[in-house]
Amino acid sequence: MTITVRELAYYPVKGCAGITVQSARAGATGLEHDRTFMVVDAADGAFRSQRTHPPMAAIRVDVLHDGAALALSAEGVEPLLLDVDRDGPRRDVSMFDRPLGQAADQGDAAAEWFSDALGAKSRLVRVAPGFDRDGWGETPGKVNFADAHAVLVASTASLDGLNARIATRGDAAPVPMDRFRANIVLTGNDEPHFEDRVRRMTIGTAELAYSVRAMRCNVPLVDQETGRRAGPEPVRTLATYRREPEYKNKVSFGAKNAVVCEGVVSVGDVVEVAEWLRH
Repeated sequence: MTITVRELAYYPVKGCAGITVQSARAGATGLEHDRTFMVVDAADGAFRSQRTHPPMAAIRVDVLHDGAALALSAEGVEPLLLDVDRDGPRRDVSMFDRPLGQAADQGDAAAEWFSDALGAKSRLVRVAPGFDRDGWGETPGKVNFADAHAVLVASTASLDGLNARIATRGDAAPVPMDRFRANIVLTGNDEPHFEDRVRRMTIGTAELAYSVRAMRCNVPLVDQETGRRAGPEPVRTLATYRREPEYKNKVSFGAKNAVVCEGVVSVGDVVEVAEWLRH
């Protein structure tokens, strides 16, 4: 059994569309450029997400000039080429009603663009120099604006197992992997959710360590191409076999990981598992 990397993706603006790549640097806070930016409520700095604003999924973001600029596009608004201000005016921001500290505001043009795209007064912020945020779990690690962890790992076996269960209901189409917004998708092991048992692994020149199973909200109900809710799958079926009593009976899919040794990961890399969870 050889486990390899099937897909790599990063999400420059939290909640917006991802970018698939063949290779990426994994730093202490995850894949390079991942969740470096975040859209917040203009009034109170609370983060915006697909939970309340599904159209975020269809906002396309391209990272240009090694992160010095962003190209933004969405249906119904003119494209915007934005020069990134790494040291912009500071703005207090929060996530899940918890303060994250201050982030670098990206100016009025970005604010107006996202406000128009989402129909809600918004600001775009970037991780500011010196930003330092801890994750949590078995190996907490560091994190930017992801919910709580650096890297989300999922597997084709987990998706295949889920879609097989959905098929038995006969009233819904299979769901694609992009519903789960994973950073690293693994293949080569046919056991669904084997990623839950991986406690330490080397991919390319990077080393990852397990933090916690990935608890899912209503984001997997959103069609990532259209930005429209398309539920009740996959959450309905996950609820029949992936409830997590220790996390208020939420459902899980995928595993959150911390980066414990920085390096480069690539599609096709062989995954060397150094430690498995012992039953």
